[in-house]
Amino acid sequence: PSAGPHKLRECLPMTIILRERLKYALTAKECQQICMERCVKVDGKIRTDQNYPAGFMDVIELEKSNDRFRLLYDTKGRYVLHRIDREEAQFKLCRINKIYVSSGKIPCAVTHDGRTLRYPDPDLKVNDVVKVDIATGKASDILKFDLGAMVMITKGHNCGRVGTLMHIEKHEGSFSIITIKDAKGNSFATRLANVFIIGSGSTPLVSLPKGRGIKKTIIQERSEAEAAGRL
Repeated sequence: PSAGPHKLRECLPMTIILRERLKYALTAKECQQICMERCVKVDGKIRTDQNYPAGFMDVIELEKSNDRFRLLYDTKGRYVLHRIDREEAQFKLCRINKIYVSSGKIPCAVTHDGRTLRYPDPDLKVNDVVKVDIATGKASDILKFDLGAMVMITKGHNCGRVGTLMHIEKHEGSFSIITIKDAKGNSFATRLANVFIIGSGSTPLVSLPKGRGIKKTIIQERSEAEAAGRL
């Protein structure tokens, strides 16, 4: 992948999306042609680089085939292209990674996808999530990082799981540990850096891929596959 807003380890290049996931192309050359014909938009901007790194929460739009996807994780921690409608393609959620005051005394917030929001809401803290309008790049709603928030895990062993934030253990000089409970009542722990807020209470702001972020045990998966006659 090229250099871009998402880290090398946490992105999907455009080629992989078009060729492996959407099967719109068979070869890398065809992916390049699709991109060069200005068919692909990522977060509302046309991207002609076939290796452009799309990452978590990005909205990918193919106007010709009338497709809109949001990149999310499934419970196995793999990227899913989750199909969304036009309404939902207007915004994305961005986690605040850093807040600072730039030269000229302008307060700025840096998001997980490398955007800089100037003059953010003064209540905004690191780890909060803002709803960013893709067309304007302006932040509208704030999802506070608080107990009871609905979160998705974006890294680590529990990647892709969704649940409610139950408990925050602060460890000075080490990693803060977060305890999360999913809708089925299973609780698990992860580091603070791996948590991404997607809503408050039990209502997510973005639609979730199938499985709703609830990880099944391998025994449950086997029994469901047996019931469906896949084994």
